[in-house]
Amino acid sequence: MSVEIYPSTSSPCGKPLLDVLRGHTTKRRPIWMMRQAGRYLPEYRKVRADAGSFLDLCASPGLASDVTLQPISRFELDAAIIFADILLLPKALGQRLEFQEGEGPVLEPITGLDGVNRLSDQHVLSDLSPVFEALGLVSGKLPDDVTLIGFCGAPWTVATYMVAGRGTPDQRPAREAAYKAEPWFTAMIDLLVRTSIDYLCAQVRAGAEVLQIFDTWAGVLSDEQYGRWSVAPVAEIVRGVKDKHPEVPIIGFPRGSGQRYARYVAETGVDAIGIDWSVPLDWAREQLQSRVTVQGNLDPVLLATGGDALDLGVQHILDGLDRRGHIFNLGHGILPDTPIAHVERLISKVRAWDDEHDAVSKSD
Repeated sequence: MSVEIYPSTSSPCGKPLLDVLRGHTTKRRPIWMMRQAGRYLPEYRKVRADAGSFLDLCASPGLASDVTLQPISRFELDAAIIFADILLLPKALGQRLEFQEGEGPVLEPITGLDGVNRLSDQHVLSDLSPVFEALGLVSGKLPDDVTLIGFCGAPWTVATYMVAGRGTPDQRPAREAAYKAEPWFTAMIDLLVRTSIDYLCAQVRAGAEVLQIFDTWAGVLSDEQYGRWSVAPVAEIVRGVKDKHPEVPIIGFPRGSGQRYARYVAETGVDAIGIDWSVPLDWAREQLQSRVTVQGNLDPVLLATGGDALDLGVQHILDGLDRRGHIFNLGHGILPDTPIAHVERLISKVRAWDDEHDAVSKSD
């Protein structure tokens, strides 16, 4: 069943990803992948080792720009996403953060008003200046047809790490605080909303052309809590950014939202929605693509698996979602053990589909 894709509101700019986000039909379906600059690339591992630590890498604009560009040099991708981390914001607010080998991020947990009161937004943008410098460096080196993406974590997801002090299987500490509607938790979410707006606007000024908001833990919220802690804060961020930069498309990625993806689109005002691999494509086509661009949704495990299963999975997405309103991506980030050959195979499959259907349209 075909659907009516939302109308374009501007002239094409020659950047496939940016044009698709603005409602245009492009000659090729844009493709990029979350965590496309990462540990599966040997060149990244070398730079990471030379940097000394993950945070040192993030704090070095030159090195961060280098790893941002690595997948663009290696693959035929349509976007670069700046190399940074969603937890750089709480660090800039004053929360102690370190990355431990084999464990990931570790923060000093915030469990009450005293912890929130120790946070300060006074120097947030100056502390995050390496991100803006890296964006400027990347912007000057990208091919003319490649879009530069900036990002932040959604307040709910960032707060789950701030409260627990690390990632947990179900982020229970933050969920308990949310259920209790603890005043200190609400104050922390409000602080994250305000500073996220400033952070994203500064990324645009530094060169970001598209923004993505990662709400990795949206799916653990109950339906009642989803609106309050996932949807409402992101809607406020979208309004705040659009007030200053209405031309910049914003992609929301509330992983694990199920049918609530439609609610997220309706209530947040995002221009595109990133979906995970559990979402039926016929539902996404009918319920989402008529309103916004859809991004996704290949399972990262399938990319790591490769072979005929990968080919079938890619083909299923290419056939299942309308070309005009789709950005090919994964349903989450590339896994570190993903063979490079599998990434090459995926991109080749997408490009071959483009060539075949372009030829058919010309013959018609």
